[in-house]
Amino acid sequence: MIVLLPLAAVVARSTDGGLDGFWRAVSSREAVAALRLTLIVSVAVVAINAVMGTLIAWVLVRDEFPGKRVVSAVIDLPFALPTIVAGVTLLALYGPKSPLGVNIAFTRVGVALALLFVTLPFVVRAVQPVLLALDREMEEAASSLGASPLTTFRRIVLPNLRPAIVAGASLAFARALGEFGSVVLISGNVPFKTEVAAVFIYAQIGNDNVTGAAAVSVVLLALSLLLLASVSRLGKRRHDE
Repeated sequence: MIVLLPLAAVVARSTDGGLDGFWRAVSSREAVAALRLTLIVSVAVVAINAVMGTLIAWVLVRDEFPGKRVVSAVIDLPFALPTIVAGVTLLALYGPKSPLGVNIAFTRVGVALALLFVTLPFVVRAVQPVLLALDREMEEAASSLGASPLTTFRRIVLPNLRPAIVAGASLAFARALGEFGSVVLISGNVPFKTEVAAVFIYAQIGNDNVTGAAAVSVVLLALSLLLLASVSRLGKRRHDE
């Protein structure tokens, strides 16, 4: 009831103007541009985090180094940090007055960086427990038979990690689709350039176009549900095999 009632209300509100009104709302030039940017940046971010998140999880599990617990705690910071605070932090670090001399505010690179920041933990925390539970005797046996470290990773480790990587990347993608707080400041919300779908929805609410905002929200909801259903089906098929 807590989850389904609000979702049903959004779907119902999106059709206040009929199916024609729904289609006009989601097919307007600004809405299409915002949705396209959101999808493209989210896919790019997930691809990067699938690799970097797996590498970070590997280092946290297989290596020992000073400050390991601190690094592990920092990985979880985006989970606990309010996303608007993340946006302020990123704007201060990479904005016009950046102490690093790097200004990527109000650009698509800034949007991607914000999404990378908030979605990285999903892959790391999905892969880490699988690595911890992985039987290292298989790796040792492959090494004793002459397999190189790369071959061992590709043939033995990666197949075991793939479901966790896919699950973490899917959750990261779903989060990136609807992210608002971390991107609303650094993106600048420039229509047709840096305006993502969540910010577009917020702008429609501000313009008293609740029906249009609900329609675009339903598109994001449908994409997220489709993705999560695909991942669930993939996991079930692998379990059956």
